[in-house]
Amino acid sequence: MAVFLAVALYNNNSEFLFYQGTMMIIISLVIFMDIRVTFSHLVLAGLTLWGFLHLAGGLVPIPTDWTIIDASRPVLYDLKPHKNFPKYDQIIHALGFGISLMAAYEALQAHLKTKLNLSFPIMVALFLIAIGLGALNEMIEFVAVISMANTNVGGYNNTGWDLVSNAAGAILALLYLNFRHKL
Repeated sequence: MAVFLAVALYNNNSEFLFYQGTMMIIISLVIFMDIRVTFSHLVLAGLTLWGFLHLAGGLVPIPTDWTIIDASRPVLYDLKPHKNFPKYDQIIHALGFGISLMAAYEALQAHLKTKLNLSFPIMVALFLIAIGLGALNEMIEFVAVISMANTNVGGYNNTGWDLVSNAAGAILALLYLNFRHKL
C-alpha cells in the first residue's frame, strides 16, 4: 500500500487517495472481524489479493491498444483486450465479491458457533450479503464521482456490469463452497 500511496501522491491522483483511504477502513474492519472470526487462510489470501489487484487496477498504466474503450490515460481497470471479454474491472469485482461471500459464510459460522449446512436459504442469504456488499461498493464509487472531477469510475453501464460481475462472483463462490462441502 505504501508503494501505491507514493505513486498516487506523485501523480496527484486524488481519486486513488480516496480509494486507498476506503481500503484502510476496510482493512481495519477485516482485522476487527478476523479477531472474532479467525478467517481461513484462503479468505485472508483472497482478500489480500483482491486489495492488491484493486489498487493496481487504478494505478498501473497500460497501452491504449490494450483496451477498446476511450480512455485518455488507460490503467488496468480499462483493460479489455477484446469486445467479447470482460474488463479487468469486472473480473476484479467477481473475484472480490466471491471472496466476500466466503468471508460472510465464515463469519456467520463463527457468530452462530456451528458449521452451516449450505441449504438453499443459507445460499440465498449468502448471495444477498455478497451482492449487498457489492452495492455498498457502488455507493462508494458514486461518492467518488460526485465529489471529484475526472474519475475513472464510468457511468450507468459500468455500474450495471459491476453489479452483474458481483453476482457472478458470488455464484461462483457458492459453487466452490458446495463442491468443497461435498468432498
